[in-house]
Amino acid sequence: MRTQRADIFVPSLLARSAPAQPIVVGFSGGLDSSVLLHALAALPTVRACGLRAIHVHHGLHADADAWAVHCQQVCANLGLTLHIARVSVDRNQGIGLEAAARHARYTAFRVQLGENEVLALAHHQDDQAETVLLRLLRAAGSDGLAAMNQWRELAPNTIWRPLLNQPRAALLAYAQSNALRWIDDPSNAEHGPDRNFLRHKVLPLLQQRWPQASAALARSAELLSEDAQCLRAEAGNRLLGVQTADRATVSVSALLTQPTPWRARLLRLWVEQQGLPPLRGSAIAVIESQLLHARADAQPQYRWHRARMQRWRDLLHVGNAHPPLSSDWQVQWNTRAPLPLPDGSSLQLDMPFDSTLWVRARRGGERIRLPGREHHHSLRHVLQQQAVPPWQREHLPLLFAGDGELLAAGERIVSARWQAWQDQSGARLRWCRATVAR
Repeated sequence: MRTQRADIFVPSLLARSAPAQPIVVGFSGGLDSSVLLHALAALPTVRACGLRAIHVHHGLHADADAWAVHCQQVCANLGLTLHIARVSVDRNQGIGLEAAARHARYTAFRVQLGENEVLALAHHQDDQAETVLLRLLRAAGSDGLAAMNQWRELAPNTIWRPLLNQPRAALLAYAQSNALRWIDDPSNAEHGPDRNFLRHKVLPLLQQRWPQASAALARSAELLSEDAQCLRAEAGNRLLGVQTADRATVSVSALLTQPTPWRARLLRLWVEQQGLPPLRGSAIAVIESQLLHARADAQPQYRWHRARMQRWRDLLHVGNAHPPLSSDWQVQWNTRAPLPLPDGSSLQLDMPFDSTLWVRARRGGERIRLPGREHHHSLRHVLQQQAVPPWQREHLPLLFAGDGELLAAGERIVSARWQAWQDQSGARLRWCRATVAR
């Protein structure tokens, strides 16, 4: 069989799969990203769509400035624009330095990517094999073992990994054939980090016995990815059957009709769809025992990474754990413009009210006269009767007239006086809840 020359194989591979969109290469200056950038720069169609590079300056190594200069020189020689994104790596997240640096890097990518740009990353087959082994050792399921995909969303953009099926040896051959210069980060030679230990100790040992070990592991990831996609599609259908009109809320009784393995998958997908951090490994067992099987009158919660899941009656709600409105908070509102609230929500009115209103949090003891009623009722009892869940009550803005009368609690509970004004004016009060942070 004729072997394809190393200097033309990579560009021809990329030419077959490159999107007709502007491409931004995540360029560290190392071997892998140097090959990817050089090969893409050799394709006129890719240049015509728009090709540039981003170098993330983590500031973690004494030579970080020199590496940035090297990347600038490489891009200048190729006639490409380079943006250097300087980031500060938070070492106190409790996730390890490598993960913290990766988080900072992807945050920089999100900030720098323009509309319709595709982020090209140089992960290869050996990287994929390492990822599979790492996740096996962390007891990951099929979603985790699917490892990296060639295409992945980085909302609102897309990540493209065109070299994922190519061994590092092929990239090295291309770099040597084209006399490329690249950076060797000395930290990659250390055996302390888990990934480095697998790279330098475990994989070489496996390859002594099974020369195609990396390719086999990468192929397993590809097959598991196909399985995971099928499971995800079915999970999406099942999730729709347990969600309420409020997609951040599910019916506990409906969820409990699902088999236990499906419940775990639905909960994780539900959390993901709300844009919240992934659940911890032990979370499902805790949610099962403490939330799904709680007493009918209990209101248990599960919290993680500034997110919260809460049980109430037959409902399970998930969202960001925004602090409740402080009982001493109040503000005047002229109703001519939306009123931002401290928890990130806002109040809006279609047309101005005839006088300035006061808006404040619940303090207890409030009373309201509902439409069609002659007497005032305790707001607390009204909230219970109208089944307003506790995660809404603690953020509920109250509207008061200048004379102190309670006009509305949020948008659902309105007084007779407010209802009469709305009917006459055609205006409607809207309480726009705080959106999920993404």
